[in-house]
Amino acid sequence: MKIEFDYKVAFKTNLKTIREERGLSQKDLASKLNVPVSTYANWEQGRREPSIVDIFRIIEILEIDANELFSL
Repeated sequence: MKIEFDYKVAFKTNLKTIREERGLSQKDLASKLNVPVSTYANWEQGRREPSIVDIFRIIEILEIDANELFSL
């Protein structure tokens, strides 16, 4: 039996949870990432995926590691 891990669901769920734990709004984090709020919102809603550069910036700004962000 093959079990697939849906990293997209993990990413969007963890991104929102961690942002909220840090007391940041979508607008706050989008500003820190220097992206439009609509772009950031699309990441959290799973409509779009950030670039690898943006993922590294998210990790740096939120002071987390990839394991937390992707549930690895």
